[in-house]
Amino acid sequence: MATILRDLSYRYQRLYDGISQLAALSVGGEARLRQLPLTGLTIAPGMTVLDLCCGSGQATQVLVQTGAQVTGLDASPRSLQRAQHNVPQATYVEAFAEAMPFADGYFDLVHTSAAMHEMETDQLRQVFNQVHRVLKPGGIFTLADFHQPTNPLFLPSVALFLWLFETETAWQWLRSDAAQLLIDAGFQVVQQQLFAGGSLQVVQAQRS
Repeated sequence: MATILRDLSYRYQRLYDGISQLAALSVGGEARLRQLPLTGLTIAPGMTVLDLCCGSGQATQVLVQTGAQVTGLDASPRSLQRAQHNVPQATYVEAFAEAMPFADGYFDLVHTSAAMHEMETDQLRQVFNQVHRVLKPGGIFTLADFHQPTNPLFLPSVALFLWLFETETAWQWLRSDAAQLLIDAGFQVVQQQLFAGGSLQVVQAQRS
C-alpha cells in the first residue's frame, strides 16, 4: 500500500523533484546521482539506449546529452507526459517493464534508476529476463537503487524515507540480492558499488 506522501509526491512535480534532490544530497547532489550508473561506460552517439521506468525524465535528460538514441519506458501516462515535456529529444513508450514491446537484441544499453525497488520479487525476475532479451549480446544493464546500509548511521534516514514514501516492495528489495537475481537472468555482473554508507548500490551487468 502506498503512503499518502508517496501519492502526493507523484501527483505534484515540484514535491517529487524536491524529494529527489533531498535524497540525492547523500551522494553529492542529483547531478552526481544521475551519473553514478554511467560511470565507466562509453555511450557513443547513435547507440540505442533504454531508460527503463524513466519517470519524469531526470535520468533521460542525462542520457540524451550523450547523443544516443534514447527511449524512455514507463507504465505511468502522467510520468510520460512530464518526461515528454522535460526531455522532448527522447522517444517514449507506455508499457510495463515486465512486458516490453521491443525486438530481441534491440538496445546497446539499458539504464534504470530508483525503480526496481517498486517491484515484487517475481516481477523483478520478469523484468531482468526482459532486459536480457532486449539487450544486444555484450550490451550493458546498469541500475542504481537502494541497498541495505552498511553504515549504521544511515539506517534511521533510510528507514524514515521508506516509511514515508515507499511501499512494502522497497523493504523486500533491501532484503534481496540484486546481483544474484541478475546472474539468475543470465547476466555477468561486471561490478557492484556501494555509496552513501551502503544505502545506494550501482550494479552494472553484461549480457553474454
